Amino acid sequence: MTGAGADGFSPEEIETGRRLFAQNCTFMLGVVQMDGLPDEGPAEVAFAGRSNVGKSTLLNALTNQKGLARASNTPGRTQEINYFDLAGAMRLVDLPGYGYARASRKDAEAWTRLTRDFLRGRSTLQRVCLLVDSRHGLKPADIDVMDLLDEVAVIYQIVLTKADKIKPTALEALRTETDQRIRRRPAAFPIVRPTSSETGFGIDLLRAELAGFAGE
Repeated sequence: MTGAGADGFSPEEIETGRRLFAQNCTFMLGVVQMDGLPDEGPAEVAFAGRSNVGKSTLLNALTNQKGLARASNTPGRTQEINYFDLAGAMRLVDLPGYGYARASRKDAEAWTRLTRDFLRGRSTLQRVCLLVDSRHGLKPADIDVMDLLDEVAVIYQIVLTKADKIKPTALEALRTETDQRIRRRPAAFPIVRPTSSETGFGIDLLRAELAGFAGE
């Protein structure tokens, strides 16, 4: 990339990402069954992660809309696939949280089945941002999802959330460790992206990364 900085993005690309995500983003619909999915249209970027990892908060930070996605102190609240339209250029997809121990087995199986079917059959899905809490790193439930994404050949990128909650040295060590653990995974995007929805750290870089899918 011409003029790209240390993080791989030029000032122009950073600005393109900012301008895209500054446009109007609205809730489209919530889906509980595959036949409820909207017709395929603009490129889709999905956000997956353990319950309470900060998916809703990250979506709000990316779009700079505090009330776009409902953040809850109760893990497991998101029980459906939520679609958001970003100015007709892209769709952001909030997948059900996983790994919440208090969810009933029936509910957990239904959410898992819906998510699996979605990942296997959505041709407009360009990437899954797999959110991982910086304080905890990869957990067995995350590895299970990575195995599924590798199996169905959907490109996914590890996004570390809540980076402000740990020391910079610990964050860098976690990024290095995570990079090593995904290196040989066939569908893993090779850049681990640390972020903080609270301070805005890394949000501009993630916007620039995802802006490349707009219009595809």
